[in-house]
Amino acid sequence: MTTAIISEIKRFAVHDGDGIRTTVFFKGCPLNCKWCHNPECISYKREFAYMQHKCINCGNCVQACENHAHTIKNGIHCFNRDLCVTCGKCINFCPNDALKIYGNEVTVQEILSVLLEDKDFYNNSGGGVTLSGGECLTQAEFCKELLKSLKDNGIHTAVDTCGFVNRQNIDMVIPYTDVFLYDIKAFDEDVHIKGTGQSNRIILENLHYIDDCGKIIEIRIPYIPEYNPDQIEKIANLLKEFKNILKVRVLPYHNYAGSKYDSLGMVNTLPTRLPDKEELDRAVSLLKKHNLPVL
Repeated sequence: MTTAIISEIKRFAVHDGDGIRTTVFFKGCPLNCKWCHNPECISYKREFAYMQHKCINCGNCVQACENHAHTIKNGIHCFNRDLCVTCGKCINFCPNDALKIYGNEVTVQEILSVLLEDKDFYNNSGGGVTLSGGECLTQAEFCKELLKSLKDNGIHTAVDTCGFVNRQNIDMVIPYTDVFLYDIKAFDEDVHIKGTGQSNRIILENLHYIDDCGKIIEIRIPYIPEYNPDQIEKIANLLKEFKNILKVRVLPYHNYAGSKYDSLGMVNTLPTRLPDKEELDRAVSLLKKHNLPVL
């Protein structure tokens, strides 16, 4: 039985494709973007999150944890991540949702039953289901089975991908994917490596391949002032070559995920500077100058 590791199912999403959607966030990503706003999806492993700002120091978790990962010292909750085995027992005793596990193993049938609950909302709004992450296509066999089941139930499907995956992974899902939400972070390879830790050669090759297959594509360009302002026009020149790009979205970088890094015990790599309206308007204008369908 095929299973996958997911971090979250987000219902009533409105930013992951058209209409009202349910987005499934898969664990694991081959990139390591410094501006990542889903750091809980970078690792493929099950992870424990302690949100200190929500903790009321009640001590319930101390009693529940058999490994003594939680202690109360001088009235303050201390969490030792090295002692945690991510069993999740303590979560049931936390009254303020300060504890959470990212990474649950699910089967296609288990997750499909959840996704089908909102079928009426998809139908009435022109929405559907989006597979995201992390990088969902690193668990491509599961994605193929899930997407096929969704199409068998008449549900619109979208795959949100960074494109840094093997070609055969894309081939698995192409027959069952209505639209690809495709990230383009930079045109120059050195800029891409600086921001994500990986080359963008495979990403650009896969974008050409998906377009040649005749699949609808929505391009998503995260705008990060410290990394890619000089890449926008180069990206525009690239995109005008394609036949099946339905939309191009400029996504303003935000730093809302800072607390997630802290809760996971990760080093916060988020850039400090946010884009201003003038910068974003300039980026949109550059794309529109090349007659791209920009939103």
